[in-house]
Amino acid sequence: MSLFSFVQTKNQETVKSSEDIKNIAIQTIEEEANSIYQLKNYIDGDFVKTVELILESNGRVVITGIGKSANIANKIVATLNSTGTPALFMHAADAIHGDLGMIRPNDTVICISKSGNTPEIKVLVPLIKNMGNTLVAMVSGLDSFLALNSDYVLKAKVEKEACPNNLAPTNSTTAQLVMGDALAVALLECRQFTDRDFAKYHPGGALGKKLYLRVSDLVSKENPPKVVIDEKIRPIILEISSKRMGSTAVVNEKDELLGIITDGDLRRMLERNEDVSQLTAKDIMTPTPKITSSDVLAINAFQIMEKNNITGLAVVDEGKYIGMVHLHDILKEGIV
Repeated sequence: MSLFSFVQTKNQETVKSSEDIKNIAIQTIEEEANSIYQLKNYIDGDFVKTVELILESNGRVVITGIGKSANIANKIVATLNSTGTPALFMHAADAIHGDLGMIRPNDTVICISKSGNTPEIKVLVPLIKNMGNTLVAMVSGLDSFLALNSDYVLKAKVEKEACPNNLAPTNSTTAQLVMGDALAVALLECRQFTDRDFAKYHPGGALGKKLYLRVSDLVSKENPPKVVIDEKIRPIILEISSKRMGSTAVVNEKDELLGIITDGDLRRMLERNEDVSQLTAKDIMTPTPKITSSDVLAINAFQIMEKNNITGLAVVDEGKYIGMVHLHDILKEGIV
């Protein structure tokens, strides 16, 4: 066959209409969704015992697998670690060449495999059993070597793959992933794992900041914008301009918040009055401004601003005004 004929034939084989491509994608999604839905029928006593075993153990969870199952194992390890269950990944092929040394006596080992009969698994399983560790299988083949030689079986069973040749891991790896998530969520709920616990393991990036960054981390308490209630217009304008917050608090001699004046309030004042020389802060301020406290999460302060279509909040602790937090302070942290 000439090169031209090969390319022509190849192109004919791969040409699909837009509608064909959409239908292939939809069918794949439907098949995987159905495989996942069927997993609820396999949540049994072994699943419960596995959760209880991990909760009661002072060891770690070691998850192993080979091929695509190894990729899934890595993701489940990451999920467990981030939700309060210490876990690590051990590649099944590397395990029989020295990596078995990472397993400690109290560790629970979860072995992930679709068939449960691969050569590496058949070598690895007896070695783990001889070490005395509890072995949990996550497997589709329920009569496989792995399933029959494990202490507990997490049944990630699928009837076939979404791949038309029933070869490429699709439904099976999705089922493994979902079963791993079910295990992780069951463990975190049993541990009463909170958002603050979650924040401890996610200190970096936008996710971490959403969970731990508070107004106190953003508000400048030194020389915050403020004027007294009988202050005249010029000092008010200078205070707003110099502090670059777009607003200033109005306080009494005890630093108790009486109101707030924004640059928008100043514009509206000028529109309403020809002579502003005798006006004071009391005449211009909003007497019941939206406020927050310093221990509020920054993301919650942002939500208050967004809901009320404002760009700043006065920060008040124990009745005392301590500063302002601006929308830009939150946005520059990258949490929204």
